Amino acid sequence: MTTNLNWFVLIWAGIIDSINPCAIGVMVFLLAFLVESNKKPIELLKHGLVYLLAVFLTYLLAGVLLLPIIQSLWNFSANAYLAFAAIIGIFGLLEIKEYFRPGETSILEIPPRYSIMIKKRKHKILESYPMTFLLGAFVAIVELPCTGAVYLAILALMSKAWVSVSNIVMLIAYNILFILPLIIILFLFYRWMKSEIILEKVDKYKPYMRLATWILLLVLAAWMISFAYL
Repeated sequence: MTTNLNWFVLIWAGIIDSINPCAIGVMVFLLAFLVESNKKPIELLKHGLVYLLAVFLTYLLAGVLLLPIIQSLWNFSANAYLAFAAIIGIFGLLEIKEYFRPGETSILEIPPRYSIMIKKRKHKILESYPMTFLLGAFVAIVELPCTGAVYLAILALMSKAWVSVSNIVMLIAYNILFILPLIIILFLFYRWMKSEIILEKVDKYKPYMRLATWILLLVLAAWMISFAYL
């Protein structure tokens, strides 16, 4: 069986999903803390790369595990595509609501209790590379409600072919695209840019990030509906 996903859609989905304010905000917070801890620039770079490796592997593993689950649950009936289109559409509505009235949709942010926990325990969390890795995996899981809508749509379109070599390659490519802006931010931070400047840019362009995500989710939902009636 072949996938209902092509590389053009996957690349654009990965690029738009990668500019999610959730992922960027957490990354900048961690880098700012590392600077405050007076860590050497090379240590900051190493911790950042370990964190991003954890995010990448966690999302990749989630995709590999979810593919057969989605396939077995829905079996690609017309109703399955309509159900996924409805879910994606709901997340799209939340994104456009955030565009017009930011800060009112808590599901598109990391749950406050986790944010507070990370801030309170940041000194212990980032004291070693294994702890930094665990933090990356943890953040990737708890921010899924914020970043996962596009990923869910991609998996739904991909899962017709079960877990194949082609799907694994696509998942790897998608998740590389997802962390690419974070890698760029890490190296900018490492070289010269301050956290305040990055956060200022994120806040400035956050509404447009939300708008782009809404358009993407709308397109993906419409595409799923079209498959339901093919």
